[in-house]
Amino acid sequence: MTGETVAQVLTSNHPAYAEGDLVLAPTGWRTHALSDGTGLRKLDPAVAPVTTGLGVLGMPGFTAYAGLRLIGKPQSGETVVVAAASGPVGSLVGQLAKLAGARAVGIAGGPEKCAFVKTELRFDAAIDHRAADFPASLAEACPDGIDVYFENVGGAIWQAVLPLLNSFARVPVCGLIAQYNGPSGGDGTDRLPATMREILSKRLTLRGFVYYEFAEQHYAEFLREVGAGIADGRIRYREDLVDGLENAPAAFIGMLEGRNFGKLIIRVDA
Repeated sequence: MTGETVAQVLTSNHPAYAEGDLVLAPTGWRTHALSDGTGLRKLDPAVAPVTTGLGVLGMPGFTAYAGLRLIGKPQSGETVVVAAASGPVGSLVGQLAKLAGARAVGIAGGPEKCAFVKTELRFDAAIDHRAADFPASLAEACPDGIDVYFENVGGAIWQAVLPLLNSFARVPVCGLIAQYNGPSGGDGTDRLPATMREILSKRLTLRGFVYYEFAEQHYAEFLREVGAGIADGRIRYREDLVDGLENAPAAFIGMLEGRNFGKLIIRVDA
């Protein structure tokens, strides 16, 4: 099973790495691994907790940074909406939107997560997608429409967002959590024609992306900017730790069902 880990070098024949070094490594789900040094990044616990290499200062954080900055391109005064707003990607999207002078509206599941998004992350509004009046509440939170929608979920949330998108809105498509495990059920309605009509008439930009296409040019600037934001308190994050590699499968399934709160990390006692 693929995946990144924070690992400690136990022994090394590589000139760039020494015993005791902490590294971000693409080892997959395992307790020990052998590496030729390819794809490793040293982590400095004096700069930030090393767990941030798996979250806000790692792939999820860079996904948020690249999608918002390079595709969404929010302007001061615009409204940015992000789904899965309490997670490691969505939480940073909203905070970066605020730093750019935009309004940030987060969509999350349940009162506790919405309170975290509004109070701790300092979004302008947080809407519970589980509430019966979700579409109306989202519209009320976006009186001037939506200029940037960072898509993490799809499904019913996308259907609530679509009629609120302004002309020339930008939609970075990062994930489709609601659709990963097969058909969502729904009512059998074919919504594609109406969606295409909205894309055409509003001249929307929808751009799917995978983070690594931007990494070579922009990863260093991401680390500098977000790292500085964490250091001075402008950027906040939350981690959800689960102990034991044997618990990883259940935790992974729980993440897809929205049971985690923040960046889900498996802590392995080797």
